[in-house]
Amino acid sequence: MNKWIMTVDDSASVRQMISFTLHEAGYNVIEACDGKDALAKLSNQKVDMVVTDLNMPNMDGIGLIKELRKKTEYRFIPIIMLTTESQIEKKAEGKAAGATGWIVKPFNPEQLLSVTKKVLGC
Repeated sequence: MNKWIMTVDDSASVRQMISFTLHEAGYNVIEACDGKDALAKLSNQKVDMVVTDLNMPNMDGIGLIKELRKKTEYRFIPIIMLTTESQIEKKAEGKAAGATGWIVKPFNPEQLLSVTKKVLGC
């Protein structure tokens, strides 16, 4: 499969759960603890998809999405918000920034894999 996915969350346990779920399905995973960490790591590694939390220190998920969408190589990749936030206003803000989809925590591993397969087309 050789698809690379970045997971961005300030909770180490959430990153580990996402990474484990994706690794078990055959994906390669890079972890970042916030938006700034993600941007730094993405300068050295191209990914096929990003799964990001909304509320994080240093740079939140909306800020990260906006920064990624400015970059040619990340303009059209899938970016999934995985967050505890479920308000319509927050979802609209995410969509306006360029989020591809939204999953509310706590997440079901099968749901994450289903969304991943759908947006990556595999």
